[in-house]
Amino acid sequence: MLEHCGTKMRRDGRTAHCVGYSGSIMPELLPLDPIRFTRELVEIESTTYHEGAMGDFLADVLARRGWAVEKTPVPQPPDSVADGARWNVYAGIAGKTPDLVFSTHMDTVPPYIPFSEDDKFLYGRGVCDAKGILAAQAAAAETLRAKGFSVGMLFVSGEERDSAGAKVANDAAKGSRFLINGEPTDNRLALASKGALRAVLRTKGKMAHSAYPELGESAVHKLVEALGKVLALELPVTEDVGPSTLNIGQIQGGYAPNVIADKAEAQVLVRLVGDSAPVRKALLEATAGLAEVDFTLDIPFVRLRNVEGLPTMIAKFTTDIPQLSNWGEPLLLGPGSIHVAHTPHERLAKKELLEAVELYVQVARRLLS
Repeated sequence: MLEHCGTKMRRDGRTAHCVGYSGSIMPELLPLDPIRFTRELVEIESTTYHEGAMGDFLADVLARRGWAVEKTPVPQPPDSVADGARWNVYAGIAGKTPDLVFSTHMDTVPPYIPFSEDDKFLYGRGVCDAKGILAAQAAAAETLRAKGFSVGMLFVSGEERDSAGAKVANDAAKGSRFLINGEPTDNRLALASKGALRAVLRTKGKMAHSAYPELGESAVHKLVEALGKVLALELPVTEDVGPSTLNIGQIQGGYAPNVIADKAEAQVLVRLVGDSAPVRKALLEATAGLAEVDFTLDIPFVRLRNVEGLPTMIAKFTTDIPQLSNWGEPLLLGPGSIHVAHTPHERLAKKELLEAVELYVQVARRLLS
């Protein structure tokens, strides 16, 4: 019989909602089909800040499959236009501390792309980043549970923007020894994951008629000069990882072509291959006297565990791993290519998805043997 086991107050004051099966006899279940489960997940829109329906669906499905499930609220940011509830979902074996936890994120980048498939591939927003990964992890966890291993699953909100769900989850770790985080790595084990340093450059000027530029001071011109210096920076390189990279992702400022702009700003993102301190210093020195710099995100570069015999890669992207430090020694592994994530052509090969289930089981058994 499915029962709701009430709520409990965590030490940080948030309330975790718990559902699960009463008694010791689980219902007889068919094996979880990761392809079908991926389709069901992708058919639920869950762009960042709108993960509530996804969390509700996952909690219900996993509880019905005999997992002890907790839903923990993840607050919306103060400036979010969304106001609905959103959750982290943890699923474990009742009364047991997990030795290993699988984890990935429920949210996707916009825009939503409906699910479709053909003989070889699944298509749609989130098929590889990261709903197919979630489905593979759930199938692997059920296989491991049936073989007597103590495992759990943690699915979080907000990874695509600020890792809000991971930060909440880190205050409620379950004592696991290992964390297998899922991101698209082409089923290769990541030996490192680049960090990220986000900076906002702001310039100020004096508004004037563009026919008389001597009466004003262009904030746009100052910003262009500052960004030129930023693009010329020699960023750190780590031999076995590669170079830091920099992207100017957004620029805005001014009012019209015939108006001297009094303000402008740009968003800059550096992918880190080491400590962020020298990059911060270089950005400040390059823009001195031209722009104010506000560092809004700093996710550290991390090195990760190897498992002998598995193909490996370097993840040039960032993950929730730095925010899940209390969940055990991390590994990074998942089906799908990061090259099609965040694009209109996101897809995942069915064969690769099924191989990921077996790979997750293999790695978990080697870690826990």
